[in-house]
Amino acid sequence: MALRHAVLAALLDEELSGYQLTKAFGLGVANFWHAQPQQLYAELTRLEQDGLVTGREVIQDTRPNKRLFRVTDAGLAELERFTALTAKPSFIRDDLMVKVQAADHVDTGTLIAQLAERSTFAEAKIGVLDGLLRTMRGDRTEEEFLRHGERIGPYLTCLRGLAFERGNRDWCERAATVLRERQGAHDRQ
Repeated sequence: MALRHAVLAALLDEELSGYQLTKAFGLGVANFWHAQPQQLYAELTRLEQDGLVTGREVIQDTRPNKRLFRVTDAGLAELERFTALTAKPSFIRDDLMVKVQAADHVDTGTLIAQLAERSTFAEAKIGVLDGLLRTMRGDRTEEEFLRHGERIGPYLTCLRGLAFERGNRDWCERAATVLRERQGAHDRQ
């Protein structure tokens, strides 16, 4: 997947400025694709040059003018082409896992602290994702929303992000517990 497809998907529902796009990425799209703001602005420029998005200038009285972008028919066709391709499997690439792999040969106290930090980060993200899901479904139950919601794609990707963060939290807590127990047993010997 290229960043272009993630940007196109983020622009499907409404026109967004570059700033609004970075906010949208931070909340929803970041569950499956991370990008720095400067990467997003550069991608918007390329997408516009390629005719996949179109931008329009919005004159503002009390603020600087802004540019709003929306997906063109060609952009929608590109997303259609992309979704027809076979999805590649994803792989874990995580520096913390490399560190834990070396747990038998390094200071486990440092690893335990890093695992706790990652668990705290995951817990905070879980809270954000839970809030997003509640906002998306409104007063409906999850099952009602899944059956009758208008835009189900963002909800489903948010559910995946939630499962991912719960998995991260649970693994970090489990790994830290094992390392603490082994450290304690080693200290008693």
